[in-house]
Amino acid sequence: QVQLVESGGGLVQPGGSLRLSCQASGRDINDFWRMGWYRQAPGKQREEVARVTTTAVDTPTYADFVKGRFTISRDVAKATVYLQMNTLEPEDTAVYFCNKYPPDGAYWGYGTQVTVSS
Repeated sequence: QVQLVESGGGLVQPGGSLRLSCQASGRDINDFWRMGWYRQAPGKQREEVARVTTTAVDTPTYADFVKGRFTISRDVAKATVYLQMNTLEPEDTAVYFCNKYPPDGAYWGYGTQVTVSS
């Protein structure tokens, strides 16, 4: 059974940074051509944040609300997908998930909580 495991969340002040990591158990995450990060804030629907392919063929894609602040990347050797989040805002508070792109319902994990507050 494949599990995607997110980590790296926490409490940070506005303007701060966090780096999230996503790894897979039960399967090599590099098997997934395109990976994405998603988030769900309280009372809101889950939304896409960014996506990236295994190679540099495609330019990473970002939601407008994170452009210039977040960077998605993947380390093939470490079989890890990252989301570097800078200049965090209270509106970024959410549970962050990784999944294939397009997302596969079977691969949603527990996510990692990011709270931006002073």
